[in-house]
Amino acid sequence: MNGSISLKGKVALVTGGGRGIGKAIAGRLAQAGADVVIASRKLENLEATAKEFQSLPGRTVPIACHVGRKEQLEALVRQTEQQLGPVDILVNNSGTNLGQGPALEVTDEALLKTIEINVLAAHRLIRLTVPKMIQRGGGSIINVASIAGIRPQPEGLVYSFTKAGLMMMTRVWAIELGRHNIRVNALAPGLVQTEFASYFWKNEEHMAQLRKTQPIPRVGQPGEIGGLALYLASDDASFVTGQTFVIDGGATAR
Repeated sequence: MNGSISLKGKVALVTGGGRGIGKAIAGRLAQAGADVVIASRKLENLEATAKEFQSLPGRTVPIACHVGRKEQLEALVRQTEQQLGPVDILVNNSGTNLGQGPALEVTDEALLKTIEINVLAAHRLIRLTVPKMIQRGGGSIINVASIAGIRPQPEGLVYSFTKAGLMMMTRVWAIELGRHNIRVNALAPGLVQTEFASYFWKNEEHMAQLRKTQPIPRVGQPGEIGGLALYLASDDASFVTGQTFVIDGGATAR
């Protein structure tokens, strides 16, 4: 996980790549020489990130996409292939956290919407990109889950269950795709200082408890996730598949 890793000649697709963890991962991949498509709903965020990454060795291409829409995912992969080539590295990072609150109050709509974004989008993108990975002899898929899928998040039934599901799907994909030299792994971050997680790190009561119980008593930074993603995307991880890597400051170690 250092500057010696080269992804030159590789094409990466990172959903949720305009900010937070997705942006950090995209930046590490582009720094290593990969050409990277970053995708999310908000084109302005993507364009700002692409401009920020202009000096990196790999190209960064912004493409607006609502990952909950099947036809937009199909267009995303099609445009990626047209502009950069077939995908070698897929990072399923987009996520949502609807239905926060007591489990008995979760609506059908919140449940289905969260599944659509957190699970179904990854499944669809894998179906869209894996056939050409097989044709070219391999690839790397990285699914961004959460420690909420390992340790239930209070009043977070929907988020916890979708992230747990994504980790199990990661293992199944790894078993079925390994013979094609396609590696599938997951990242399970703890609390990271992103806009997505601001509900928690801006809550002083929550932070006081974190500082009291977490071995590394602080919030993580997006860049601390990017380095592990770079390793998993590279040939250095050629014998690594079917695993979930926890990056949480030791929160789940107790």
